[in-house]
Amino acid sequence: MMTIPVNEPVITPEAKKYVNDALDTGWISSAGKYIGEFEKAFASYAGVQNGIATMNGTAALHLALVTVGVGHGDEVIVPNFTMIATAAAVLYTGATPVFVDAEPETFNIDVKKIEGKITKKTKAIMPVHIYGHSCDMDPILALAEKHDLFVIEDAAEAHGATYKGKKCGSMGDMGCFSFYGNKIVTTGEGGMVVTDDAALAGRARSLADLAHSVKKRFWHEELGFNYRMTNLQAAVGLGQMQQIDKFVAKKKWMAAEYEKRLKDVKELRLPITKPYAENVYWMYGVLVEKDFPMSKDAFRAALKEKGVDTRDFFYSTASQPLLKHLPSAKEKFPVSDMLAEHGMYLPSGLALTEKQIAYVCDTILSVA
Repeated sequence: MMTIPVNEPVITPEAKKYVNDALDTGWISSAGKYIGEFEKAFASYAGVQNGIATMNGTAALHLALVTVGVGHGDEVIVPNFTMIATAAAVLYTGATPVFVDAEPETFNIDVKKIEGKITKKTKAIMPVHIYGHSCDMDPILALAEKHDLFVIEDAAEAHGATYKGKKCGSMGDMGCFSFYGNKIVTTGEGGMVVTDDAALAGRARSLADLAHSVKKRFWHEELGFNYRMTNLQAAVGLGQMQQIDKFVAKKKWMAAEYEKRLKDVKELRLPITKPYAENVYWMYGVLVEKDFPMSKDAFRAALKEKGVDTRDFFYSTASQPLLKHLPSAKEKFPVSDMLAEHGMYLPSGLALTEKQIAYVCDTILSVA
């Protein structure tokens, strides 16, 4: 019996080489050549001019929000179906997250429901490109222009994904990425803010490094954050960037293999990709339909017994005990609730082999 994790990263030879160089030269902390090189390489890949590396993706989100001036008394519109970090970053600023339900095909924020949530307090919209599929960005950008709002893209799960040919993370005022161990490009932990706006980039870079005065170091006129990435992390990231096209291609191949082998399991709804999107399938998510012969939890347990690891989808953010006090958490979010109840993702790591995919699918077919 195989044991197949839900995710296993691939570390490139270049990453190992660069890390060893950083170790050998002693540049292991938040200074060193690999930080700037990684920022430049990733920003260029994302289609923007500026990148500011951070210690993790949540820090990137918080940094972007503070950079555009989000603070106490403001509201930020966020998807209800997402990882908690999105709402948490808003709360760190003192602002209030306002939840919008998902749409049921791509699981992204339902753009038709955004404008009804905009108030005089709204400062920004934060769309999240869920599981590697882009949000429908044109209507979001149009709403932002109409109501004079900032757009901060959470592209943590969407390295290389596109919307109408534009890279996710490049369309808003600022874009944010995560380089956690399960991401397409990883630095172990890490994140980045990207933007074409030089003024926003300069402010973000200062705030990420404790906001030292431009006149003299160690003199502080405003509150900054210690969100710096280390040179060791950046060395890994730069090395990973050498094979990012290969990694994205591997994710698409993985999805095609799953589609080919599971398309006849009618009770499993496989991912839907819209014509405007280039999906990078960060995680291969399926919905266990109501007429499936067992519950999702029982299905996951049966797969686990045979060595196949899986994960639940995100819970509805509004259902989190931490956030129950928020005004918008008292609303109903039927699509988010449905996704949390029926959604799960299959092994999706870059190290996944054809033999492993075949085993996963054969096991699903035997259980179903």
